[in-house]
Amino acid sequence: MLIVAVVFLILLLLNMPVAFAIGIASLCFILLEPGLPTEIVIQRMVTGTQSFPLLAVPFFILAGNLMNSSGITNRLIRFANALTGHIVGSLAHVSIVLSTIMGGVSGSANADAAMQSRILGHKMIERGYSGGYSAGIIAVSSLITATIPPSIGLILYGYVGEVSIGKLFLAGIIPGFLMMVFLMVVSYLIAKKRGYDQNIDIKRATFKEVLISFKDSIWALLFPVILIVGIRFGVFTASEAGAFAVVYALVIGYFVYKELNWKGFIKAIEQSVIDNATILIIISASAILGFLITYTRLPQNATELLIGVTSNPTLILIIILIFLVFAGMLIESTVLVLLLTPIFLPVIKQIGIDPVHFGILMMIIVTMGGMTPPVGVTMYTTTSLMNVPIEDYVKESIPFIIGVLVLIAILTFFPGLVMFLPNMFM
Repeated sequence: MLIVAVVFLILLLLNMPVAFAIGIASLCFILLEPGLPTEIVIQRMVTGTQSFPLLAVPFFILAGNLMNSSGITNRLIRFANALTGHIVGSLAHVSIVLSTIMGGVSGSANADAAMQSRILGHKMIERGYSGGYSAGIIAVSSLITATIPPSIGLILYGYVGEVSIGKLFLAGIIPGFLMMVFLMVVSYLIAKKRGYDQNIDIKRATFKEVLISFKDSIWALLFPVILIVGIRFGVFTASEAGAFAVVYALVIGYFVYKELNWKGFIKAIEQSVIDNATILIIISASAILGFLITYTRLPQNATELLIGVTSNPTLILIIILIFLVFAGMLIESTVLVLLLTPIFLPVIKQIGIDPVHFGILMMIIVTMGGMTPPVGVTMYTTTSLMNVPIEDYVKESIPFIIGVLVLIAILTFFPGLVMFLPNMFM
């Protein structure tokens, strides 16, 4: 597999699209390996997408784009502002709370960060917040979307690792809300120290105003609840939940909020086609590599190597998580989930760690790579939309990244925080 790794890295450095880099690197191995027919490339690419659970991905992506075209986002912003608009660093807190709520709508960290950069980013800078602080909190808080259901990354992890998607959805709720609290504390401390919002008279929303904004947002807030309850009680599978989500978004956008028009519908379809094509071509290429991983017994070799270093399950888990931190800084999260889940999941199972617990930790870490240099997609998206220099972003995002790393450490050593809801309801 060394040839695969070398060719893959060379192609990445040449800025080749990730899907093609994976496919060409895998093809090089097959061409050099006696006894492996080249026809297996096409077979694996086709069979890699022939999975019923995988239908959840395009459905949830379409549902998220439809909801963004349905007026739901603006209502959620008003609700988040009513809850936290009076706190020092108010717009930062609105961004964090909005990311928590949007996790149940978009399922994509990058989509959430892009949306908030356009709507809140420039308002934060106009309010007197530094560009780096504003971009940092918007980018890092979008990480909450990776854990709050319906996270696209958790769906892919469940599909590749054959782990219950319903359990993963439940397991992500407490970590998602804890991350919201951690980031709000960090942003408050920085805002307080710098004196943000001191010259602005911001009144606390009355209970009536909070209630009105909650009522206005109720259909969006109910969405993840309906999904979790429906999956838990067997009303629908994760894939069927995705189809339900599309119908739900159409009904709410057209009949309830009455803001979804033909132009918005077409725009949502176009964006969904692009998003799905990007993900599915990576899945197809990764299916070839997935076969080669099994063919070369890489999971078994990785298990023997790690157990040879130490037999302590916690230490093995920490070694894997540290590796994921550095891998996430170099490779996009979707690719890492598809490539590394088949390698590390057998190791995790053998040392007695719950794959649901590991899935949450893995998704937080690899998604966090999108907020860090050198190839963080979310980082570049946020800074480009807000016209913030990369160096300012990197410097001011460090406290938020440290806050997330502290949370990961807590979740690692206290798995009950992750497993509480799955154990209770499933």
